[in-house]
Amino acid sequence: MHDTTRQKVTQRLRRIEGQVGGVLRMVDENRYCIDLLTQIAAVRAALHKVEEEVLRDHLSHCVADAFASGDATDQRHKVDELVQTLGRMTR
Repeated sequence: MHDTTRQKVTQRLRRIEGQVGGVLRMVDENRYCIDLLTQIAAVRAALHKVEEEVLRDHLSHCVADAFASGDATDQRHKVDELVQTLGRMTR
């Protein structure tokens, strides 16, 4: 992962960490279920953004490098790996 992406992802994850702490406090305070569900959805959306950022970095560097190398075995491996990962992400 490139340094710029690592910094963005780290910042986002720290924010998410704070959001999850807020959700935990809401549970401890026995807050209204709909409010909890709303915050959980916000955490999920924030994690999705992190996922997108990491995926974008992987495609633009790891996968692109495999194709630029001309190594057909490495290219197939990166494509298979990506397809499997996307399959897990969409379950």
